Amino acid sequence: MPGPKDLDPSSSPRAMIGAELRHARERKGLSQTELGERLFVSGSFIGQLESGTRRMQREYAVQLDVILDTDGFFTRHCETSARSKYPEHFAEAAEAEARATAIREYAQVLIPGLLQTRAYAEAVFRAYRPTAPSTQIDGLVAARLERSRLLADPTTPLLWVILDEAVIRRRVGDSTAMAEALRYVANLARQFRIIAQVLPFSAGAHASMTGALKLMDFDDAAPLSFVEGPNVGRLLDDPATVARHSMTFSLLQAAALPPHDSLVLLESVAQNYEHGAQHP
Repeated sequence: MPGPKDLDPSSSPRAMIGAELRHARERKGLSQTELGERLFVSGSFIGQLESGTRRMQREYAVQLDVILDTDGFFTRHCETSARSKYPEHFAEAAEAEARATAIREYAQVLIPGLLQTRAYAEAVFRAYRPTAPSTQIDGLVAARLERSRLLADPTTPLLWVILDEAVIRRRVGDSTAMAEALRYVANLARQFRIIAQVLPFSAGAHASMTGALKLMDFDDAAPLSFVEGPNVGRLLDDPATVARHSMTFSLLQAAALPPHDSLVLLESVAQNYEHGAQHP
């Protein structure tokens, strides 16, 4: 794994905590693995805390203050680093996503959040929270759209998405919203900003029948995978698990339509939605 980068402690509370953790660990003469053993976590988990990829949880902060003799520093500051505009079950993954150099995602039901348009995202959140006030929905949509700023950089992160055919066939919002959403994904692919594939129904059984999958790679930390269910999500760093999920994604790539054929299908389905909007 590449050596850790020097963090700018002023860039964010998490960067500040990560920089202090690295300093305190090295002052004690402990490796990441040795410190991880005392917390019953992996050395790569410690590396992710130090790089700012993962947030500091209170249970670890309390133990680190004891192990590293930091006079309550981590306990005092972990709450600040944990504040997030994202739903709790997804917050850590969204924040890791912002630091990733490569993201590979298989979407089973929905267009991935990074690629959602405003109308599509609003329809998703309204379906999740049918009685929520409009201000709450607006805040969730704004946070989701803010994530897409990652794509403003023409090269980083590398984003490779595989959309199950169910994603493009299930109408979210009205026909106009679906056409716009699919056109947006297709345009990003045509502009060479993302790689997009569609896993067709004709592929039959495949390697990720049980759910969606997201993999993230970093310059200065071990890779992570993220799995999600209704209002729950798990960010995983176990090397064997991440390697297995990486193989799963490779199998999905092999089963999916090639990028060009996928693009043709995306645009064809978008056109069908456009016709539906014109002739309800």
